[in-house]
Amino acid sequence: MIDWKRKLTSRKLWMAIIGFVTGLLVFLGYSEQTATQIGSLIMMGASVLGYIIGEGLSDTATVDNATYVTIDQATNDALEEIEEKEEDV
Repeated sequence: MIDWKRKLTSRKLWMAIIGFVTGLLVFLGYSEQTATQIGSLIMMGASVLGYIIGEGLSDTATVDNATYVTIDQATNDALEEIEEKEEDV
């Protein structure tokens, strides 16, 4: 299965896209300045996309970790309570 999150945050992918698009623009008769500006826009968009995906993954990992910590703490509290009741018996 293709890992789209990893692919979309790949600098190599975005550099390949920029190279293709700017080369195509020059081939179609646009000036090098126009091709450079469009390449810059693509790179800025890729940076924003990479940041958004990275933050989403980071937030997901934080929530998952917090859930495990909460479950672990609840389990520990329950075990301590059971041990205390066993000691009282």
